[in-house]
Amino acid sequence: MKIRIIAGSFGSRTIQAPDGHTTHPMSERIRNAIFNSIKDELADAVILDAFAGSGALGIEAISRGAAHATFVEKDRIAGRIIDENIKTLKINDQTKVIHGSVKGWVNRTNVRYDIIFADPPYATPQFSTVIKLFRLLKPNGLMVLSYPGRGEAPTETGVVVVDNRSYGTAALAYYRKKDAE
Repeated sequence: MKIRIIAGSFGSRTIQAPDGHTTHPMSERIRNAIFNSIKDELADAVILDAFAGSGALGIEAISRGAAHATFVEKDRIAGRIIDENIKTLKINDQTKVIHGSVKGWVNRTNVRYDIIFADPPYATPQFSTVIKLFRLLKPNGLMVLSYPGRGEAPTETGVVVVDNRSYGTAALAYYRKKDAE
């Protein structure tokens, strides 16, 4: 399966995406909506693409000016595809791939990010792990969570939901970490 990078330095190029049901590639329409809404925050940003799948969100961010992206993916096939996409686009120096679960990794890292994309499997949204990702945001950092359109998005002290958008069976919640006091 192929996914098109929408804009930026890699605009119109395609990357590989895993086939099957272990990942759910985000539609181009939703990716475009996300990136149009955060375009002013991408320049030189440090990105986390959690539950990365193909790596499309982190790669799109780099294409549009982000400085670095870390991808976390536990599925072996998806992880290999992310590695191949990075190699094909020659962005090794701007990326890091963590081959493992977000749940295990989030407890072992202290890196802070400007923007976090969280797109957990819809069958198991792992909101308890998503909540742990909030602590990895820099002050005033942004997290975009993709989740099934049913139910409420998780919340946590110290972060504010600044936007909610619905796209059929998918929903997006935008969170902003409060400035450190």
